[in-house]
Amino acid sequence: MRKKSVSIAAALAVAVLIAGCNSAGVLDPSSFGDSAASVKDLPDVSYYKNDELIAQGKVQFKEKNYGKSYALFKRAVEVFPEDPQAWLGFAASADHIARFDTADRAYQKLAPMIGNRPEYYNNFGYSQLLRGNLLQARRNFLQAYELDPTNVTTANNLQLLENSISFAKRS
Repeated sequence: MRKKSVSIAAALAVAVLIAGCNSAGVLDPSSFGDSAASVKDLPDVSYYKNDELIAQGKVQFKEKNYGKSYALFKRAVEVFPEDPQAWLGFAASADHIARFDTADRAYQKLAPMIGNRPEYYNNFGYSQLLRGNLLQARRNFLQAYELDPTNVTTANNLQLLENSISFAKRS
């Protein structure tokens, strides 16, 4: 009996030490890698507040949980099929999990909605960059630049493209 209580005490001591390594504490879900905001569960209902799905999708995307953001934005485009933010998030999430076929369908849906805006060209250009289509990426980034020369995202994307070109091709 004494050995069992010693092993339980040792296990508790290890748990306390491990929890001490994380500033969030033992009971905070962020102790396991995700931030507290990204593990918030959405109720399984058919009614959502205006931007609940989109807001949660953005949190997951920012946390680089692209699979989770993909699922949230997929639901968002089902619930709000005419919302460009939902489609942009869905397309970007699909790009980051290499679901380019799905991303292409999303960009086709977005084209009539916001096809004349820098956000569209920046996202579609970044999609092409991820695929290795550098010429198409450049065309889209330049189109975004023509629409808004002061757009910081466009400037960053053009710099990213320049950096991508300067790296050697690897097989």
